[in-house]
Amino acid sequence: MDAHYYNVDVNWNAERKGTMCSPELSQEAGICIEVATPPEFPKGMPGIWSPEHLFTAAVSSCLMTTFLSIAENSKLSFTHFSCKSKGKLEQVEGKFMMSEILLEPTVTIVDEKDRERAERILQKSEAACLISNSVKSKVTMQATIVVGV
Repeated sequence: MDAHYYNVDVNWNAERKGTMCSPELSQEAGICIEVATPPEFPKGMPGIWSPEHLFTAAVSSCLMTTFLSIAENSKLSFTHFSCKSKGKLEQVEGKFMMSEILLEPTVTIVDEKDRERAERILQKSEAACLISNSVKSKVTMQATIVVGV
């Protein structure tokens, strides 16, 4: 596969806040998002996406999209996927870094007989996630499989 490029433009608005857009996404549809320093830092702003949230979201959403692809190719019958995630920011050797991401996916399957297969697909998804494979943060997963509709 050839290399792919993803473009993001960030523009400072005021204080510790800016707007992030991508020329590949429709800006008329309101795809741009506001980004800011998180409130844990001096002059940080609550209630606005931060780089730390976006980093955590990139890992979590990559798990989802990878799972959806592998589940489809494996013909897994499921009715729900969600994933809570928690990114840990800490100082390591004098530098701030996102040291760990905890992923807590929940998959609802239709039939109990698919439980082990769903677990294997989640494990494959975690191993194949290109974002997780691109970061030096420790990525751990605690999956929940639910049988239901």
